[in-house]
Amino acid sequence: MTNEVKILSAGAVKPGLTKVIDAFERDSGNRIQVSFATAPAILKEIGAGATVDVVIAPPNVLDDLVKSGNCVAREAVTLGRIGVGVLVRHGEPLPPIATVNEFKESLLSAESLVYNQASTGIYLEALFESLGISTAVKGKSTRYPDFAAVLNHVSKGKGREIGLGATTVIIENQSRGVKLAGPLPAEIQNYTSYGAALIAENEANEVAQRFMRYLASPTVKSLLTAAGIQ
Repeated sequence: MTNEVKILSAGAVKPGLTKVIDAFERDSGNRIQVSFATAPAILKEIGAGATVDVVIAPPNVLDDLVKSGNCVAREAVTLGRIGVGVLVRHGEPLPPIATVNEFKESLLSAESLVYNQASTGIYLEALFESLGISTAVKGKSTRYPDFAAVLNHVSKGKGREIGLGATTVIIENQSRGVKLAGPLPAEIQNYTSYGAALIAENEANEVAQRFMRYLASPTVKSLLTAAGIQ
């Protein structure tokens, strides 16, 4: 029996998941290998036959994997949900975003907007359209495959850039040249839920099954909540 678990996970849960993995390895003596990717990349990697025991992703991604026969639906565990936040370069004044109107005006007055092409970015596209500012911000928007590139762009910027991303990863990276301005206003906030599921072909991995049960424990809930995963 293998004593190792391989996980492919969405990056938004990284701040909480790394603490969960540390605790599991310490308590169980088993080893976990984890890699992080965007939702589209997760589907692509597993579809291409990536060697993975557990996948952590939004429900729609898990549903797609179940339909393709790659996940075991009955083993799914809900981890929680994560909202969208606004970030600026360290030392820059925080843009007013407490209300929807303030948020709109801050985006319109920014020199550039930076966000990803994953779940957050898909929601923001629709949001800008509904707010009537899609055309106005399109020409000054830069999108990247993942948050790491968003972080790099904003932290090394020169002007009044506004970045957007999952609140968890913004908070995690506040020592790397950026600062959380705050979450989106409640009326337009969007939460992405995340769950974990076993890959069908590795269902017999007893350590992976043990890790899935561990994910449903009160200990894990506390660790995830502390990292901003509700």
